[in-house]
Amino acid sequence: MFDLIPWRERGELSSLRREIDTLFDRFFEGWPFRTSGIRQWMPSVDVSETAQDVIVQAELPGVDPKEIDISVQGNVLTLRGERKQEKEEQGANYHRIERSFGAFSRSIQLPAEVDVDKVNAVYKNGVLRISMPKTEAAAARKIEVKTA
Repeated sequence: MFDLIPWRERGELSSLRREIDTLFDRFFEGWPFRTSGIRQWMPSVDVSETAQDVIVQAELPGVDPKEIDISVQGNVLTLRGERKQEKEEQGANYHRIERSFGAFSRSIQLPAEVDVDKVNAVYKNGVLRISMPKTEAAAARKIEVKTA
């Protein structure tokens, strides 16, 4: 019988559900132990492009630069590494733990083809800056618009 009645989602029900979800998210926001499990740490990344280069900047505070693995395959840049947890203090009572630790792997689709042999990576003040020159085929070419 229900197969004959078309399903229409009621706006007020979905709105109520969103409000309840938001309420629960805010309620559990400050708790030191989240019910959703362990948060996985991922570095924040900025990708920009100039006429000659593709530039990626990744925030990696607390990561040893010697333990960062950078690879480019096709148009995908992959960053791998690990932020290790510092030694815990004996007798300390923690009231809040927000810093995340552990291994990470982040793959980023690049906006253009890059020359893998000329990639340059510099780590300074917790930020990894990767400059990748574009291949000649991917370099921007100005196209002249002709009038008729």
